[in-house]
Amino acid sequence: MKSKHSLTSVLWNVLLITFGAFVYAAGAEAILVHHNFIIGGIYGTGLLIYYETNLFSPGIWYFLLNIPLLITGWIFLSKRFFFYSLYGVCALSLFAELLTLNFMINDQLYAAIAGGAICGVGAGINLRSRGSSGGLDIIAIILNQKFNFGVGKFFMLYNAALFAFMLTQYQPDIVIASIILTFISSVSLEHVLAMFNQRKIVYILSDNYEELVDAITHDLHLGATLIEARGAYSGKRKQMLMTITNNLQLKRLEEKVFTIDPDALFIVENSFNVIGSNFGKRKMY
Repeated sequence: MKSKHSLTSVLWNVLLITFGAFVYAAGAEAILVHHNFIIGGIYGTGLLIYYETNLFSPGIWYFLLNIPLLITGWIFLSKRFFFYSLYGVCALSLFAELLTLNFMINDQLYAAIAGGAICGVGAGINLRSRGSSGGLDIIAIILNQKFNFGVGKFFMLYNAALFAFMLTQYQPDIVIASIILTFISSVSLEHVLAMFNQRKIVYILSDNYEELVDAITHDLHLGATLIEARGAYSGKRKQMLMTITNNLQLKRLEEKVFTIDPDALFIVENSFNVIGSNFGKRKMY
């Protein structure tokens, strides 16, 4: 049973990496190269070298730039992460070589938005796996694990240096469009990750907490936790109920609570990273 589960996990991760690499390469080849855009990260660095030298292709430059990064990942991260990432680099480089697309988006702003959205979706799908498509992900993860250096901060610093160099070589409109492209890509990536991870943490204050616990656990099949609370003004001790749900069940939960107690206090918070129990497992690199 365990072997079957492991095989399924490997196939799922390979599928995510393959599809993510395809989507990213499609956006890059169909939009970015036709407008001389540069996206952030190592792929953007490969595009910059390609534009400057006209040697090889963006896919080959991406593969070559990843060789020292993959070696670093082999040394400092798990072998599983290395092999997944090696596959991701090869898949993205291969798709970039094979795909010859042109979405015929002529307006520079529209092209930046569309290219950023497509590449961001591809990168987000890739990051749902237990590997990566290589690039800055490897260094960012190492710095985060070894020195607690923020992943987002590292990407921001690298891209700031990349675009600062672009300003010395390209017209400002290309640089601005590339920055917009990279920003849209980051937003799209976050939305793809949030689509899979987003949860709602709900806090409920009610005198009918026992009836609510029974309804939540038996009718809605959700877990629930009671937290002892005390009113700051009255000093009265109360039981606060906490549960975690998703967008689909949130309205059902709300209706159930206010049907039982119209005077209940219902507080909802967004969470993008609930790990453990029946939720997602911690991602190990």
